Amino acid sequence: MKKQRLITGLKEDRPEALRDIYLAHRKAFLRYAKKYSITTSMAEDVYQDAIIILRDNARQGKLDNLKSELRTYLFSIGKYLIYTHLRKQKKVHLVEDFSAMYHEHTLMTEIVEATIQDDEQQHQMKLALEQLGGKCREILYLFYYRGFNLDEIVEKLGYSSKDVAKSQKSRCLKSLKTLVQSPNYG
Repeated sequence: MKKQRLITGLKEDRPEALRDIYLAHRKAFLRYAKKYSITTSMAEDVYQDAIIILRDNARQGKLDNLKSELRTYLFSIGKYLIYTHLRKQKKVHLVEDFSAMYHEHTLMTEIVEATIQDDEQQHQMKLALEQLGGKCREILYLFYYRGFNLDEIVEKLGYSSKDVAKSQKSRCLKSLKTLVQSPNYG
């Protein structure tokens, strides 16, 4: 399997594995990064950082049971780095109509596939996220995927205080865990 061979190559610090991955996905990533309105130079820097993180994760054994494609995993790292950069520059804002279900479902699917290795767990998580209310999906998305802090969530979602947002996030996470662990689920 090519993916496993590349992961093994990264773990063993083989330059050809790193080069193959780098070259295979570079152009696609740079095209993908354009939708975030960052410069080509910034996109290249992000891609290089994402490659380094990918290599480090492989060395640490974090990719040993990777179920998603390397490209998906690499792009999710890159997306996180882009959001982090834009948030630091205060340029990132969610589309006001976050309830656009197709977009939201696609994002949640990407999160689940990039972070959960087991196919059955991925399936359960996707079902649970679909059952979770829109406000809960939104706050969990902002906090865990976009990396918003509670103050930013208060501002974005209009909560009355940081404590209210924290309580809501906690309730939503508890609801999600309950849904996933339900014996009638999946």
